[in-house]
Amino acid sequence: MAQPGLREVTHETTVRAPAGDVYQLIAGVANWPQLFPPTVHVEVLEQGAAEERIRIWATVNGDAKSWVSRRSLDREALRIDFRQEVSAAPVAAMGGAWVIEPISADECRVRLLHDYRAVDDDPAGLTWIDQAVDRNSRSELIALKANAELMTGAQDRLLSFEDTVRIDGSAKDVYDFLNEAQHWQQRLPHVARVDFQEPSPGLQLLEMDTRTKDGSTHTTKSVRVCFPNERIVYKQITLPALMTLHTGRWVLEEDGDGVRATSQHTVVINSERITEVLGAEADLARAREFVRNALGANSRATLGLAKDHAEGLR
Repeated sequence: MAQPGLREVTHETTVRAPAGDVYQLIAGVANWPQLFPPTVHVEVLEQGAAEERIRIWATVNGDAKSWVSRRSLDREALRIDFRQEVSAAPVAAMGGAWVIEPISADECRVRLLHDYRAVDDDPAGLTWIDQAVDRNSRSELIALKANAELMTGAQDRLLSFEDTVRIDGSAKDVYDFLNEAQHWQQRLPHVARVDFQEPSPGLQLLEMDTRTKDGSTHTTKSVRVCFPNERIVYKQITLPALMTLHTGRWVLEEDGDGVRATSQHTVVINSERITEVLGAEADLARAREFVRNALGANSRATLGLAKDHAEGLR
């Protein structure tokens, strides 16, 4: 019998993939930003044979949130239980489970269970959580189904690359330049507009208009998670037409009396819009080349200006 104020809900889908493969997708948190639309970044804080403690950064009802969860993994039962250790308001408590049930050798049912309560059992807070759980659960199950069923077919559309610049300066000065995105409109020629918010230290919402070579602009919005003087990881939640996924990171590695600054991108090409964006003759290879060149050029320009900034402070 449910406790007073405690809500229990279930979402489910059927996936045309072996149950064990689907379990592995859910068990591996490192790839969640590529797998689940709401997830921005996951850090493993503690890990044992069948238990782990993780911190998750994700979008919830359009807001950027972070929380710590504990997970129990049962490979034989194809079940992963989770419980938030530290919840973000208006959530007072949240837990649940992923349950994978084989239907046949190459098909399974996935059930996503949640139980939760609102701070002070506030009705408005509970409504907010209801909406967030429903939206994120549906989004995650749709993405899980698509990724599990199209895993091999998506590889040609997946693109991952990086650019590195060595800087004769401190990691702190480079980090400050990359972290202070509210100044990018003044500091970066390819940035036409910036809307910057930091709802909590190290968690940022960055919307900007970026200029392309032909003078046009496109709008992107990203959630960024910042680790001082080490790295900034981000996920675009408003994307250019040519992408269905874009995650990235800025990584700073001390190198003698300087620092190696790397920009890394992972992208999935939106194959349905290639000809619309690049013309009737364009194909997937052309789209990959275009995205690599465009993102790489902007990243190298940003790193070059970060280099000038940091080296000018020495």
